[in-house]
Formats: sequence, C-alpha cells, structure tokens
Amino acid sequence: MPAITSLGVGSGLDAENIVASLMAVERRPISLVQTQMDGLNTKLSSIGKLKSLVAAMRDKAAALTSTTAWGKMAVTTTDATAVTASAAANSPAGRYAVTVQALAAAQTITSGQFANSSSTLNEGSLTIELGSYQGSGTPATGFTAKPGASAVTINIGAGETSLSAIRDKINAAGAGVTATIVNDANGARLSLRSTATGEVNGFRISATETSDDGAAATGLSALAFDATAVSSPMALNQRSANAQATINGIVVNSTTNTFAEVADGLSVTVSKVSATPVELVTSQDTGNIKTSIDEFIKAYNELATYLRDQTKVEPATGSSTTSAGNTNVVMKGGPLQGDRAAVDLQWQLRSVVNQTSTVSSQWSALSQIGIVMKQDGTLETKSSELTAALAKPDELRKLLATDGTSAANSGFMDRFRDVGDRVLSFEGSLEVRGQYLQKNISRLGLKKADMEERLTGKEENLRARYQALDTQMSRLSALQQYVSQQLSSLNTSA
Repeated sequence: MPAITSLGVGSGLDAENIVASLMAVERRPISLVQTQMDGLNTKLSSIGKLKSLVAAMRDKAAALTSTTAWGKMAVTTTDATAVTASAAANSPAGRYAVTVQALAAAQTITSGQFANSSSTLNEGSLTIELGSYQGSGTPATGFTAKPGASAVTINIGAGETSLSAIRDKINAAGAGVTATIVNDANGARLSLRSTATGEVNGFRISATETSDDGAAATGLSALAFDATAVSSPMALNQRSANAQATINGIVVNSTTNTFAEVADGLSVTVSKVSATPVELVTSQDTGNIKTSIDEFIKAYNELATYLRDQTKVEPATGSSTTSAGNTNVVMKGGPLQGDRAAVDLQWQLRSVVNQTSTVSSQWSALSQIGIVMKQDGTLETKSSELTAALAKPDELRKLLATDGTSAANSGFMDRFRDVGDRVLSFEGSLEVRGQYLQKNISRLGLKKADMEERLTGKEENLRARYQALDTQMSRLSALQQYVSQQLSSLNTSA
C-alpha cells in the first residue's frame, strides 16, 4: 500500500496537533532559557551605555585638570574695529596701549590702455624680482632684493602674446605677483599686485623682446616696471608697505597686519589706523573654564540620571486584588536594579561630591563654589557663587584640578577622572561585569542550541511513531474492509 504522507490520515487521529502540543510542553525550558538570555542582553546593553556615559563624564573631568584649560588667556579691546589680539597659553596678564599708524600694503601697478584682452604684444620674456624700494619719494632711491627669493623669468612664445595669455603665464609662474585684466569703456589694462603685503614684497619687472621694436611703450616693454626709474611703462598705484603701530610707546613694524608674538605671547591684529590708543587687557580666560564646568555637569547629570533610571524600583503596570479585598502592587525593577557594579558606581560618584578637600585655602567643598547635589543625585550650579569663585581662578584650580595622592589632597575633577579610569580599566567593575554577562549569554546560547538539537530529535521520533501508527491503522482498516466484503459475499451466496 502507498506510504502515509500526512500524519493522522491512516489513524484518523489529529496527530499534527498532538505532536505540536507535546512539543510545546517540551519547549517550555527553552523559553525560560531565552527569557534569561533576553534579560542578560538587556543588562549587557545597559552596561555598554553606562560605560559610554562614564567615559564622557571622565573626559570632561579630565579636561578640567589639563593645563590647557587653565592656561588659556582672554584679551579684551576697547575698539575691536581697529585692534584685536590673542594671547598664547600661560602668557602673563597685562595691559597694552596700541596706536595704529599704518596698515600693511601690497604693491600694485597698472599697464597702459589696450584695445581689449585679446590685444597682442610680442614674443620675449618678463623677469619679476621681489624686494624692497628705498626712499619715500618718487622715484625711489634704490631696490634691495628680498632675501631668499630668486628672480623668476617668464618666457612668452608664439601664440602666447595676447594680454590674457600673458596674464595666465604670470599667474602660473609663482613669482609672488598676481595678474588681472581690468576692463572699462576705454579698453583693457593689465594690473599686477604682490601676493603678500610688506615692504620686502615689492617687485620690479624687466622685459626682453625677441625682436625689439625700440619703443619702450609697445610690445613686452610696455609691461616693464622699476620704481627707481624716472618713468616706467607701468604706473605705480600702491607701494608695498609694512604695518606700523606703537605698543606701550614702542614703535613696531610687521609685513602683515598681524604683529605675531609682539609681547609676552601677545599677537596683535590691526584693521584700521587709529587716532587714539586702543587698550588691550589680557587675563585668564575664565569664560572657557565656566564652559568646561558646565560641560562636565551636563555629562555628570546624564550619567547620574541613567544610573537612577536603570537601578530604580517602581510599580509595574496593573495590579491584582486578593480574596480579602487587598490590592497587591507588583513592583518592577530597572535592568540594573541590584547590580553591584552599578550600585557601587553610584556610591563612588556621590562619595566624591560629599568628601571635602584640603588643597584650597579658600574652599573645601563643591557646594562652596556653587556646585550642589540635588535629591535626585544630579548636580546644579548656583550662578552667583560660581561667578564669585571664577574671580579667584588660582584657588579654583587648586580645588578642581590638583593631582594629589589621596582624596583629601586631590581636586574634585581629579577624583572624578580617577573614578572613571578605575571602573573602565581592563579589570574595572564595569568591564568585568560586561565580560561576566557576555560569558553567561554565550553559555546559555550553547545550552539552548543543545536543547533545540535534542527536541528536534524528539520531534522526529514522535512523528516516526505516529507515522508507524498511521501505517498500521491503515492496514487494519484495509483488512477490516476485506473481511467485511468476504462476509458479505458468503451471506449473499447462502
């Protein structure tokens, strides 16, 4: 007889549902294991987020212990439109009176008029040399080449003699000048400008024509320039010049409008000539320290809030009523409720805030500088008290950033940084806790896989048995039909 392909066909039993029900009972231990794994994965995820928040808090605390945070200097100016400045880290505080006599300038010269940018000159070469002109009159009394700079010769060949082509050749030569064509109703003119300001960045141009036409105002000769000559084909629009200022009565010069490191780490930038002195005041940048404190408190509060939410116990959704009419409130804990590593971290953080310090002669606790802990474990600042503390940056630095050998002689930010380093280290509580959870998840995963394998074999065995039952019942049914047919035949023949 043909093989039975669907359970229950031969026996008439609902074998599929019977097998499914039996296997559902058998799978209950696997569901319990999966529930355990889900819980551990949730805890592992919480530990991972916790580590990230601890690292952020630690880094903000570390920033307040660095010399960079406390070494930054701020500079105020009485006229930012004329004079601004910056001070190098750890430079001394000071006051400076700055008067600007002149701004730095780049040399600019302009050619005579041409019909348009396509006008042609002739073949030859232009040699551009950077340097400074002596004498304030016209013509200049001399020219001195710029130290370290070499003259640049630009060859103008066939097909390169148009005004626009010559412009492009000059710009591509890297000779320290920039060429542009200025167009107006009268035609086109070539304008050359030093790429850098300062007296040493003036320039002169000599022109050599392959076929000299003998006229200085035509061909390539029209692009020659020398401020020491009585006349030059190109006209001088602006002579190169240094910026000049007086700082605390001392005359200083710069090739640019910035006087770098002009006094005790001070760099001054001038923007316009000033008729009266502009006052600059350098002092420790307490605004930067205030910002760093605010950033630390934000990172600390995010960590404290997450710890509180992950370890709290609260009523679960819904309730039940007993036969005596009492209401049972079901409590639900956060993923890290009772977790030793999380609870220990909470204790360490609060301990840092609550312990006093002896490093400052002015203050011994964070609350004295306006940083206080609220009932929910987060920190808040009292603006007026913190502002008063920032007015004494040396003492504030002691209280926050001292690297001591014990809690008593350490700054508070140093302690917070150490807490972060400790729990995040290879053998730290959070790292060890994460490794423990991962190990248990792996162990349960292997256990679940083993149980799944055994249940697969058990289900195959059940199906084989019901398959055999179907086959046997089918045979018995066929035999019954045969016997019934034979008996019916006997009765008919009788």
